[in-house]
Amino acid sequence: MRALRSLIAGALLAGLTLTSQAFASEAAPHPPAQNWSFNKIFGTYDLASAQRGFQVYSEVCSACHSMKLMFYRDLEGIGLNEAQIKAIAAAVTVPQGLDDQGAPKEGPGTPANRFKRPFPNDIAARAGNNGALPPDLSLIVNAREGGADYIYGILTGYSDPPAGFKLQDGMNYNKYFPGHQIAMPKPLNDGQVTYADGTTASVEQMARDVTTFLAWASNPELVERKQMGVRVILFLILMTGVTYGVKRKIWASVH
Repeated sequence: MRALRSLIAGALLAGLTLTSQAFASEAAPHPPAQNWSFNKIFGTYDLASAQRGFQVYSEVCSACHSMKLMFYRDLEGIGLNEAQIKAIAAAVTVPQGLDDQGAPKEGPGTPANRFKRPFPNDIAARAGNNGALPPDLSLIVNAREGGADYIYGILTGYSDPPAGFKLQDGMNYNKYFPGHQIAMPKPLNDGQVTYADGTTASVEQMARDVTTFLAWASNPELVERKQMGVRVILFLILMTGVTYGVKRKIWASVH
């Protein structure tokens, strides 16, 4: 009888677990996997896409989201030259200490400045976003399960809620956000930016570009790390061959 009760309890527990997993899967479906150049074994960042993504961040995302860990000089990593970086930094106004009377003063940014924050502090950020705190995007690709696929999925997952779905006040429906209700309004719309290289700025293209930029920001050393891994593997293969050759020479006269 005890064995029967244990068997029934185990079956019920397994059923509840499967039901919970199915509900969680339904509540937060995984975004479709995308073909990212940087996800391949020998992959690198598409710098043209990353540059367009920085433009999307600057013209759209930076109105709400900070990137506290990024300096303007870091943009050299996506292929921008010194003159371009200086111009980008100088286009924003940043705090520059105190004037002779002790009052705070501001002036044009320099490459040594961090990215300008949209709000002076988290309290102001919440006040400007109906109580929601926009996450910092410096490491967002590493901080979210699913990484780049998740970010791309959120940006392209906005739609009208299905029939019968009750959307809370101030929330927006998103196919890939857990619970499908997200405080952030749809950030991207077709033609929202004008790319200098003539690329059509569709929602999907802008989402791909800004995700590439954010992936680079989260892992700027990725390419160097992969290159180092290749060098280490080649070195180990070489040393294996050398070791084998030395071994055969030493033991050649031993029968």
